Formats: sequence, structure tokens, C-alpha cells
Amino acid sequence: MQEKVLSCAVHGSAPIPQEGAWRKVFEIKDLNGLTHGVGTCAPQQGACKLTLNVKKGIIQEALVETIGCSGMTQSAAMAGEILPGKTLLEALNTDLVCDAINVAMRELFLQLAYGRSQTAFSQGGIPVGEGGEELGKFMRSQIGTIYSTLESGPRYLEIAEGYVLDLGLDEDNEIIGYRYVNLGKMMTLIREGTPPARAYETATGTYGRFGDAVKTIDPREQ
Repeated sequence: MQEKVLSCAVHGSAPIPQEGAWRKVFEIKDLNGLTHGVGTCAPQQGACKLTLNVKKGIIQEALVETIGCSGMTQSAAMAGEILPGKTLLEALNTDLVCDAINVAMRELFLQLAYGRSQTAFSQGGIPVGEGGEELGKFMRSQIGTIYSTLESGPRYLEIAEGYVLDLGLDEDNEIIGYRYVNLGKMMTLIREGTPPARAYETATGTYGRFGDAVKTIDPREQ
């Protein structure tokens, strides 16, 4: 019978940074933090940005943002109902309907398990209810939509500031700014009773050197 040789390297798990402290993780309930990441579906035809705020291994709040196929929005609605209250292990083993959301969930699990959360070094993490700050004051995703062709060049359709109305061009036909309407702000004003025409005007602004443009074009029509 062979003699048993003991290992001198048995020292338990390494501590990971969580909400401003170094902790050893032994069970799902030991995981904490707010983090976000992106997943894609198998054919990579759509993507999901998922944000989770986890306390003691349980998902307290979830932000599900998708882009790609139309069915992803319904999948996101279901995921939003499924995720809060689940442990990270339950969420990892729950069908979140859309491949992209499932992949995002897997990536977030890895971030939290390896101490790579966004709040790894934030004392106490982020309180439950603050995750919505990523959407800003008007609770709307920041979307960038640019369409470009070799023949006609680029067209800015939607930027963080809002829905692009006009592109400002210089003497070389290069974009130097744009005029936009902030849809979140406009809808908030309308909901508060402002007439739509006035709300539209109030929510309209410019970016860059739009005022110096030699000419302007409608990016959807010209």
C-alpha cells in the first residue's frame, strides 16, 4: 500500500474584493456586488447588456437592455420578471428565454465569482434601487445608431443625447455637429401636461459646431 503524502498547499480559497472588502467566498450567499456585462446569441444576431445588483447571493434588482431581433424585447420582459429574488445559481440555471440574456447572465456570474464586479472596491457597494442610475434621469437606455454606406457616407440616427433630427456639415461635407430631440425629456414633459409641440421644442438641442454648419441634412431622408 502506497504511503499518503500530504499537500502543503491546502490553504482554502483566495479572498476576492467585494464592496470595498476582501472576503473568502465559500457559498453563493457569500457573493455581493453590482456589475454589468454583455452577452450575444449563438448566431450573434443580437446582444443583451445585463446589470445586476446582488446582495448575499440574491439578485435584488436587474436592468435588461437588448438590441437585435424583435423577440429579444419580449425575452427581456420575461427575464425582468424572473431574475429578482433568484440566487445567482438559480438564475444561472434558469432559462432566460433568449440566448443573449443567458450568456450575459453567465458572464456576470463569472465577474462576481472572481471579484471583478463594478463595485469591487466601493465601500458597501450600491444600495438597492440605485441601479437605475445607468438609465439617467429619464429612465431611457443610451443608444447609438449609425448607418453608413460607401456611396453616401455616415448618417447619425441616434446618439446618447437623443434622436438626431439634422446633421450639420462643413464646406467639405464633413459632419461637425447635429440637432437632436431628447425623447426621454420630451415624453416626461408630455406626461406632465406640456403640449406636445412645446415639449418637442423644449427637448430639442444641438451638439458640436452645429451652429457653424454650411448646410444641414436630414439623416433619414437625404
